[in-house]
Amino acid sequence: MNSSSDTGFNPAFNIATIRQVFNEAVEKVRMPTPMRLRDLIRQIRAARTAAEERAVINKECADIRTSFRDEDNVWRCRNIAKLLYIHMLGYPAHFGQLECLKLIASPRFTDKRIGYLGAMLLLDERQDVHLLITNCLKNDLNSCTQFVVGLALCTLGAIASPEMARDLATEVERLMKSPNTYIRKKAALCAYRIVLKVPELMEIFLPATRSMLSEKNHGVLITGVTLITEMCERSIDTLQHFKKVVPNLVRILKNLILAGYSPEHDVSGVSDPFLQVKILRLLKILGKKDPEASETMNDVLAQVATTTETNKNVGNTILYETVLSIMDIKSESGLRVLAINILGRFLLNTDKNIRYVALNTLLKTIHLDMTAVQRHRTTIIECLRQDPDVSIRRRALELSIALINSHNVLTMTKELLAFLETSEPEFKAQCSSSIVLAAEKFAPNTRWHLDTLIKVLVAAGNYVRDDVVSSTIQLVSESGAQHGGYMASKLWVELEKDTSDKQPLIQVSTWTIGEFGDMLLQQSDEHAVTVNEEDILRVYHKLMWSPQNNIITKQYTLNSLMKLSTRIKVNVDKIHEMVASFTTHMHTDLQQRGIEYNQLFNRYDPMREGLLERMPAMESNRTQQSQWNETIENIPSPNDLLVTDVTNTETSSDSNALLVLLEGSNGDTELIPNQNSSIMPTVANDTQDLLDLLGGLDLNNQPMQPLNNLPSEISSTNGLIDNTNHIFDSLSLVEAPIVSTNKVKSPGTVTAYDQNNLLITLLVERDQMNIDSNTVNMTAYNSGTFTINEFLFQAAVPKTFQLQMLPPSSNVIEPGSSLTQLMRVSNVSKSQLRMRIRLSYTANGVPIQDQTEVNNFPTPPDTFGTSTLDLWSENQ
Repeated sequence: MNSSSDTGFNPAFNIATIRQVFNEAVEKVRMPTPMRLRDLIRQIRAARTAAEERAVINKECADIRTSFRDEDNVWRCRNIAKLLYIHMLGYPAHFGQLECLKLIASPRFTDKRIGYLGAMLLLDERQDVHLLITNCLKNDLNSCTQFVVGLALCTLGAIASPEMARDLATEVERLMKSPNTYIRKKAALCAYRIVLKVPELMEIFLPATRSMLSEKNHGVLITGVTLITEMCERSIDTLQHFKKVVPNLVRILKNLILAGYSPEHDVSGVSDPFLQVKILRLLKILGKKDPEASETMNDVLAQVATTTETNKNVGNTILYETVLSIMDIKSESGLRVLAINILGRFLLNTDKNIRYVALNTLLKTIHLDMTAVQRHRTTIIECLRQDPDVSIRRRALELSIALINSHNVLTMTKELLAFLETSEPEFKAQCSSSIVLAAEKFAPNTRWHLDTLIKVLVAAGNYVRDDVVSSTIQLVSESGAQHGGYMASKLWVELEKDTSDKQPLIQVSTWTIGEFGDMLLQQSDEHAVTVNEEDILRVYHKLMWSPQNNIITKQYTLNSLMKLSTRIKVNVDKIHEMVASFTTHMHTDLQQRGIEYNQLFNRYDPMREGLLERMPAMESNRTQQSQWNETIENIPSPNDLLVTDVTNTETSSDSNALLVLLEGSNGDTELIPNQNSSIMPTVANDTQDLLDLLGGLDLNNQPMQPLNNLPSEISSTNGLIDNTNHIFDSLSLVEAPIVSTNKVKSPGTVTAYDQNNLLITLLVERDQMNIDSNTVNMTAYNSGTFTINEFLFQAAVPKTFQLQMLPPSSNVIEPGSSLTQLMRVSNVSKSQLRMRIRLSYTANGVPIQDQTEVNNFPTPPDTFGTSTLDLWSENQ
């Protein structure tokens, strides 16, 4: 007779199992069966109002809470499933977190599956319960069942905190080496999420990750490539490490291209397109800025680009990734042309998504090969003009603007103007500004440039940005009388039409007619129409009182009308009457302008002609902005001085020296050497930007030459400060220490400085070529025993003077020797000359900076326009 062990019968085990089944049956009979998930979904969908839905969910949540209070709850799995559905609907379900942990700890796979799903949805690293799951995860990662291990890996990747990732990273790395392909794939994905969370842990996974590239299983291979891609994007060292695997990746990609039909991996006739895309993305990262790696992958990229079919979206996806890879790596020029041609084929695709992707990619890669993109210009223009999709037209507009150069500016501008006339309002502002910028950069001549701006103003209407108005006015001002009459006549033709929806056009037109109205009234073959004074005043009257014109336009019109009062001869009184009508205008600014202009007619009529004369050519807005941006942070409060710099060597003193010279001092400061500051050599152009802003100084670097080698004839006007001195009219001269020991050494000679073994004298002489101009010869004598190096002499004069400084004879003064420097001073007003001097030099290795003011020059007219002997006798 066989024993119970031989027959496989274990009385103790069978009795325990029978008891458990019996207890569960009793529990089910004792407790009411909870609602199934499908029944709950049916009830929620049957609710007609939000209130009914909330009532159903609240009742079910109450039942679930009641069920959770029982320790031995056989319906826990069903209740958590319903709770997860309620959570997906947006209702609170946090009270089920602990129940998820109980399900995870259950030995049954069905309970673990629902428990881990609940943990991924209901837990995050901010919850305290999150800490309790680490031990359960570690136990399940060591399970002998691959599906339990897979659940643990998925959960770890979804909810891992930095602390949890550090605790379990070694377990994940061990599973990446598992012989089971399912576990290796899940472990690689989990490692990817850990690297995202804690990048410094990537070193743990490097050996296992590299070995995954030799896998035959595509699932493991694609996860390994994904993990390598993320590592390379986050670490330069890792990128260099994996550049060694480029040949392996090229071999895998080539095998995929040449592989025959495989039902397991085939998608629309393409072998595993997902893996191909992943490899192409990794190759793009590995080949960027690496000629050697790029050379390795050039052939396979060309093979993919030429053999992949484009009749299915799968093939288009691979080609798109191939194009991105070619453009990012150091590829051959022929390969780049092939990539751009692929994008050109995409533009002909019927799928608008593919066309959008092609335009977007061309816009990003146009700087790499402009010539190749230019070949598809016609197709891009077709997308701009005929495509019904707004987003595609917007991208086509941006690409068309980027394609403009000096060779195609005429053709492209014509196409863009045609689009501007028929485009929606949302395109007009961007398109008009872009055309203006392109015309400014590539215009073949001024006449074409002006005609283009007029067409933009007419086509864009009120959607023109302010920068277009200002740049157009600036160009008209620059063109001057040469094109002023032409522009006035062209704009007059447009102004006579209905311009209620073209306020910028009115503003430019009125400004131009105000400046060049006299040329408009002249009979000329160049003008297309004949205009008389009555026509101009009739149109201006309509513009000034039209309720459709805004205040800015009326301001332009009123100013223009006032200027016309000096351009026309007959109807001046009518203009006066129109201007006077604005003295009671409701708008404050227009009323103020009307009152001021009316006073100009009544009380200051003799001055009106001079005040309203034609404006000088405006300075380029870009130049002004550039200079302002370079100097705005370094400009102190300006005084009643203009400054010029003395430096023609490769190095000069710190630009702060000039700023201190501008600021002046408070009058109490003594002239003492600055022992703590050092004169650092800087390029002379550092201070030139500031000086140029103050007014056209000639500070170009010139080679050193002795004073006696200078040209004998120097223009008295070239290099002088421009008439921009009026910006300082309201400022007063700041007092500074005045040298009280100034004494006349010889006829016209003044001692400007005598300290620290340095004597500086200024010799004033009359310029024989110009009675209003005099030369000041500065001589610096070193009476000490040490050599003076890096000598820098700076001077400033009041605004009524103009100062030009020529190069010094040297910047080094040996003991007992001297250097000279010539200055030209123009004084048309015969005012008293004052000069502020800023000195910077190094003696015996000690940097010294001093400042003084010389105001005892002989008073005019004795100084200017008289001989030095007369000057000397007058001072005696």
